[in-house]
Amino acid sequence: MTDERTPGLRESKKLRTHRHLAATALELFLQRGFDQVSVADVAAAAEVSKPTLFRYFPSKEDLILYRFADHQDEAARLVRARPDGCTPVRALHEHFLVALRERDPITGLSDLPDVVAFQRLLYSTSSLETRLAHYTAREVELLAGALEAEAHPPLAARLAAHHLISVRQALGRENWQRIASGRSADEAYPEAVADADLAFGMLATGLDAALPEPAR
Repeated sequence: MTDERTPGLRESKKLRTHRHLAATALELFLQRGFDQVSVADVAAAAEVSKPTLFRYFPSKEDLILYRFADHQDEAARLVRARPDGCTPVRALHEHFLVALRERDPITGLSDLPDVVAFQRLLYSTSSLETRLAHYTAREVELLAGALEAEAHPPLAARLAAHHLISVRQALGRENWQRIASGRSADEAYPEAVADADLAFGMLATGLDAALPEPAR
């Protein structure tokens, strides 16, 4: 019985340590600024060694950006799970509209203080935006794979994935700029919806023709 429980307990401890490191880092970064806090500072505050910290997070930037890992396969999952007759553009468009209604932070349309502070840190730190490209590349790769699985040519799949992911990111940044200017999420919501309709509508005119629905 002990042997069976040990792996679960070990994983639970790892998860607690992971969350503790991330929470400690975020608190320090928000207090002092990302560039003013070193990895050694985070490790000391969390009462772990630097090697231990790096076992959980490959880079200082990942202490913040690991949150995006949960969304890396989101677009691919939505495309794979879409119903018959629904194009990839429509599937992502409809999901984005739902996320806007729910004020999902990933859309940029959230005025919760903690989210605003996080977004401000992200968009004001060049090294974080540079590292974010790593997560974006994986997101594009996964979506392209889902499209290729439907027998779309590899180049068409990759280009479509780049367009779709870029639109989601551009909309998120635009919504964040509205919040950063002092507007509430409720005030900005109608424009956010209009922007999403415009952006995905522009994609639909080209991508829907380039990505015909496969026979199912």
